[in-house]
Amino acid sequence: DYELCEEWGHLYPIPREDLINLHREHLLHLLERGDMEKALQLLQRIEDPGVCLAISEQSLDQHPNLAASHFLADYLTAHFYASLTAARRNEIQALCIGSKMLLTLPELSRVNYVHLSSRPLLMLEQLLMNMKVDWVAVAVQTLHQLLAGREIGFTVEDIDNLLSKYAEKALNFPFTLKEKRS
Repeated sequence: DYELCEEWGHLYPIPREDLINLHREHLLHLLERGDMEKALQLLQRIEDPGVCLAISEQSLDQHPNLAASHFLADYLTAHFYASLTAARRNEIQALCIGSKMLLTLPELSRVNYVHLSSRPLLMLEQLLMNMKVDWVAVAVQTLHQLLAGREIGFTVEDIDNLLSKYAEKALNFPFTLKEKRS
């Protein structure tokens, strides 16, 4: 049905907003099915960069599944980086990095952290509070790789400070040791 509507749009003029809505719904449908190749082809068929940007951003704002969010964030960063405001760039890059972090977690546990996908530093802190040290190690390694050369509102130093803070708390004993008296 989406493809028929798209063909119809080539024959008769469709208002810009309706065209954006049509392509957005088609894109989300393809992404939810996991058909990233067809989704990419759809975006490449759209001739007007403004329409393509609007479709991609609106689709991302619909909060699709993890793989779809990662695809859209990656696409927006790769193709429309200069067209985005600094705040929106940071938001999209944080989502891209957060979704990559989520993909490093065991599949059954991702659901517990998916709400933090746009806030990778907070996700890392949540993992630390939940004592998921092995997961934190993988997440930190992933973050170090992904942050190289990117500005997303936090740095490697912020990660190190967070780790130091929780390491200090782990060594803080709330009681004093008493000496044995004879």
